[in-house]
Amino acid sequence: MTSRLHRLAGPLLLVALLAVPPHAPARTPAADAATASDAGGYRLPPPELQVLVDAPRAPRLSLSPRRDLAAYLRSPALPGIDVVAQPELKLGGLRIHPRTYAASRFSFVDDLWLQTVDGGEERRIAGLPQPLSLDTMSWSPDQRHIAFTRVDARAGRVELWIVDVAAARARRLIEQPLNTVVGSGFEWLPDSQGLLVQLRPEGQGEPPADAGIPAGPNIQETAGGGVVQSLRTFQDLLRNPHDEAVFAHFLTTQIARVDLRGGVTPVGAPDLHVGMAVSPDGRHILRQRLERPFSYLVPYSRFPRVIDVVALDGRVVHTVARLPLVEGLPTGNDAVATGVRRIAWRADAPATLVWAEAQDGGDPSVQTDVRDRVYMHAAPFRGEPRVLAELSMRYAGAAWGNGELALLNEYWWRTRQIREWRLAPDGDRAPQLIREGSYEDRYADPGSPVMVPDANGFSRLLVGADGNSIYRIGEGASPEGDRPFLDRQSLADGRSERLFHSSAPWYEMPRALLDDNATRILTTRESPTEPANFFVRTLAGASAEPVALTAFEHPTPQLRDVVKEQIRYRRNDGVELTGTLYLPPGYDPQRDGPRPLLMWAYPQEFKSADAASQVTDSPYRFNTVSYWGPLAYLATGYVVLDDPAMPIVGEGDAEPNDTYVEQLVASAQAAVDEVVRRGVADRDRIAVGGHSYGAFMTANLLAHSDLFRAGIARSGAYNRSLTPFGFQAEERNYWQAQGTYQQMSPFNHAEKIREPILLIHGEEDNNSGTFPMQSERMYAAIKGLGGTTRLVMLPRESHGYRARESILHMLHESHQWLETHVRNAPPREQKAAAR
Repeated sequence: MTSRLHRLAGPLLLVALLAVPPHAPARTPAADAATASDAGGYRLPPPELQVLVDAPRAPRLSLSPRRDLAAYLRSPALPGIDVVAQPELKLGGLRIHPRTYAASRFSFVDDLWLQTVDGGEERRIAGLPQPLSLDTMSWSPDQRHIAFTRVDARAGRVELWIVDVAAARARRLIEQPLNTVVGSGFEWLPDSQGLLVQLRPEGQGEPPADAGIPAGPNIQETAGGGVVQSLRTFQDLLRNPHDEAVFAHFLTTQIARVDLRGGVTPVGAPDLHVGMAVSPDGRHILRQRLERPFSYLVPYSRFPRVIDVVALDGRVVHTVARLPLVEGLPTGNDAVATGVRRIAWRADAPATLVWAEAQDGGDPSVQTDVRDRVYMHAAPFRGEPRVLAELSMRYAGAAWGNGELALLNEYWWRTRQIREWRLAPDGDRAPQLIREGSYEDRYADPGSPVMVPDANGFSRLLVGADGNSIYRIGEGASPEGDRPFLDRQSLADGRSERLFHSSAPWYEMPRALLDDNATRILTTRESPTEPANFFVRTLAGASAEPVALTAFEHPTPQLRDVVKEQIRYRRNDGVELTGTLYLPPGYDPQRDGPRPLLMWAYPQEFKSADAASQVTDSPYRFNTVSYWGPLAYLATGYVVLDDPAMPIVGEGDAEPNDTYVEQLVASAQAAVDEVVRRGVADRDRIAVGGHSYGAFMTANLLAHSDLFRAGIARSGAYNRSLTPFGFQAEERNYWQAQGTYQQMSPFNHAEKIREPILLIHGEEDNNSGTFPMQSERMYAAIKGLGGTTRLVMLPRESHGYRARESILHMLHESHQWLETHVRNAPPREQKAAAR
């Protein structure tokens, strides 16, 4: 029998070769006027590019707790603008679907089925609702059931469903709808006999109506004090008392227990719940709920809250903390709020809470030996919490094994340092340093510890049979590219034994250990011409071939002959750079000469030139082609340089951004020189583009160099005075580094942008700092200064575009821009590389 998985398209999106449209006419004032009128409807790219958007996606795999069953979840193609344009509320930093009382999402899983990891036939699940519209799913700890939420937008509800795995049959568990505005809305109880859920309270009524008559002015006040760094530049914030009332309505939920027969038992009263987590013993619930006053400056995550522990009947057992409103922090990316932080249950204890508290007032400028103190407090929560660790950096979480083994991590962003400690939470063993170094150093990364669910459904370290070793899975970064691995590491001496190492011509990534002794593993394997598929690999013999679990076909056979190469080149200051060069099918530089080239990048800050020089990606990854990045244009005959390194290095006490422009132009110059040297591009036919911070980069490169013929900038920020309390990795505020903010802002240099730039932005962008106004003002500046630009504002779209019509129009605009201003542009006078 042919498996359905074998017939599905692979995980990548389809693309086809595209004909070049006629050359566009030169722009005139009359053409500018026509541009405004022709924006009244969505446009389609050539049919070959439409295939990118409408291609099916490969399913995701969810492994069962015992690691012998796989659940496959398939997502459909993009939703239409009619779906994305449904009403949504923007309150407290959240986007809410008011009809369903859910986070505003529009794409859901449309199919679910099962298969044994040994490769048995697929098992279809009877009784699934149609359309499925599955949002979140979770296996029960005992693996007998799968719970999932279904979003029924037409009925205006989020439903809780359950699948009997043995019978392969689904049923709706309760009639009362869930509230998933914050969180998934449910989690399994450790005994697998029921779930903890967040319901819409019975009798809640309709949201507060807006009478349209102001109750009074909206007033904010500060009493002065020390300088604090505001929490970036947030969007979708509360603005008035009516917003507060509506926000409280949609955040109000009823926590309840639901048994497998559908019986519902309330836990306490309805409240503004923003977190719930059951303890491993199933007897306690860690609950977090908001309190007033709300803020008009920060999102709900910084509102006052109460953290407490309640019994299953809702009785408050222990109040952990009452946290105040946080409207600002000290300067620096290592700044944190004071009080309880990162609180969670210890996975290997019945009911023990673990959290961190800053000992430096949350201020990284304070000199102290202890910055964070990590506490533990066990039920019944009498007496004082016990100190688990005192750290000289910030707490970054812990992985729990048993009472004698836990791994705790700390980090310091300013120096990029990280440490990993071995602890004995219930013993008296002294902390043992397992790892210390820079998290920028990918070559030295030992990988992440392998975690597996225990009988209660909590994720715990997989400990070797000797009780003194763990397993790690890593990317295996190296000068030859990424080579994923699986290691067994002795915690006694830190030495590692390599159990598996990906080797050419494949890129094979371990995904899970299928048994506790690491004799069998689940991997995904791919090559430049073969899409990623799931395999079961036995590690007993080095020559054993893996067994395919799936067989996704090549989604773009017409692009099978795309040539990919990891290239290395050097910046003028000696920093080694890398990028991935793609050549379209059938193209031979020796025979055909240079082609138009699209360079697509995203700058990154580093504290070390050595780290900035490290190779990323792998030459053996599948040639992924999608509608979102630059690779679609391989089908039009363009050469693509994807992700060329644009490192902004600030070693020691140097601030990277103080030389941002110089380093950015130097990196771009090196990339251009390299592709020209290779004969795949000529200097007069190169475009640059990027999304978000990549759009910021694009505008800067056009302003400060003559390396590119045109640019495409999507959803960017261009005026850093509009993000005055930091952006990206910049720690200083505008008044501390005014010159840097001004020099980095391409808006301040708009008169220098003489190459055509296409600006695309979602009208409802909710990303911090990338207000739609950023693109609108940048367009106005370039237009007013006589430059060539086009502004495309996508209705109802956020930072990433969601609707099918929006994506198609984005492709249309980008394709036309490249054809007009790069491929078919007349020769220009050669100028100096930098202005």
